[in-house]
Amino acid sequence: MKNKIDVNKVLKNASIKSEDERSLGLFDLSILGIGAMIGTGILVLTGIVAATTAGPAIIFSFLVAAVASSLIGLCYSELSTSIPNSGSAYIYAWVTIGQVMAFFAGWTLLGVYITTTATVANGWTGYVHSFLAEFGVHLPKAFLAAPSAGGIMNLPAIIMILFITLVLTKGTSESKLLNNILVIIKLTVIFLFIIVSVKHIRPTYWHPFFPYGGSGIMVGASTVFFTFLGFDALATSAEDAKNVQHNLPRAIIISLVVSTALYVAVSLVMTGVVPYKDLNVAEAMAFVLLAKGHTLTAQIVSAGAILGIMAVVLAFVYAGVNITMSMSRGGFLPKQLAHLNSKSHSPNRALWLNGLLAAILAGFMDMRNLALIANVGSLAVFSLISLAVILLRKQQPDLPRPFKVPFGNVLPILSIIVCVVLMLNITLPAWISYFIWLGIGVLFYLGYSVRHIDIDQEHAGEAE
Repeated sequence: MKNKIDVNKVLKNASIKSEDERSLGLFDLSILGIGAMIGTGILVLTGIVAATTAGPAIIFSFLVAAVASSLIGLCYSELSTSIPNSGSAYIYAWVTIGQVMAFFAGWTLLGVYITTTATVANGWTGYVHSFLAEFGVHLPKAFLAAPSAGGIMNLPAIIMILFITLVLTKGTSESKLLNNILVIIKLTVIFLFIIVSVKHIRPTYWHPFFPYGGSGIMVGASTVFFTFLGFDALATSAEDAKNVQHNLPRAIIISLVVSTALYVAVSLVMTGVVPYKDLNVAEAMAFVLLAKGHTLTAQIVSAGAILGIMAVVLAFVYAGVNITMSMSRGGFLPKQLAHLNSKSHSPNRALWLNGLLAAILAGFMDMRNLALIANVGSLAVFSLISLAVILLRKQQPDLPRPFKVPFGNVLPILSIIVCVVLMLNITLPAWISYFIWLGIGVLFYLGYSVRHIDIDQEHAGEAE
């Protein structure tokens, strides 16, 4: 038990902020989750997976991923309302298993968020370049790609990440306003795409509906699953959530339902308007519109994509910083990273550390291999979340649970099984990348964390 943290200490630490200091209501939380889930997946990944993996049956890939995400989302809801701490899997593992597993859960999440942020920013640069090119503005190629891709740096990606980081240093209230605006714009252009394109649907393009068979659906599901990572971003916002016991589970469910419905609708429209084999392009939505002569609408959608992807970066930087701050409270990372700015009450040191790391990766490194960390890492963390529900019920049967996953341990066990099945569809390079990141974590844990762990979490979250 000495390697575990007392759940009462965690609850006390989570109650540092009063209800009046919490700034995220149900609408804000729902928008945060939707903003994280509806991003590069629907704007980029949908067409590519349809063309190369699942065909029109990509809708079933999304439904399989959504069912898996729903099971995990229920587990998140129980844990995040029982232990409303921004540490997510890191803190749940420390309470139920011990400090070693806590460190590697947190370390995995940091890798997932930082590399995902950088990868998303890389995709954003492509949209910016394409959008400006339509107006005759051509950015120097040397500043659009990393050295490994023949450039000097990916400058737009660096600037965008640093801008989002700067916005977040102004405080949660200011950043949530920007996020809400960006997500609403993104949803508007998605609905615009559906409304304009639906009249061009030709059902014959849906035949064959299963060109790659059942295996294609499952491979597609393991690929698109990571578009639903947003509910972990919600779990990390627990300490900023108003009426957390009621609003957080509702926000998770709302985010999953809205996101799944939009993914299915966009997939049906895309594959019904253009043959699925032609959708292997990065800007599938704009491609479909241009194919039917809707040039102005395609430009509007591209502009919305540029703004919408910024919302994804904001959500992931915010979530990664919350993990960083929570781990620093416990001494796994330097304590100074948990300090809050006296004016904005934001963890500016943690923000700039995460923002700079993501910006460096986005600007100077080929993210194709590093981004694979998110594939294995996410499923590993989600399996741990499901296991933590079972363990916490056994270890802390009297802990108040405002929300409880129904049917006993059946759904958490099923969630673990689904995660394992999806892991089996992930490529070997993804596993190699993930183990390299874990290896770096081992060195950091042995070289720093093991000597600084503070189970009492003294001076956590102080303002300076």
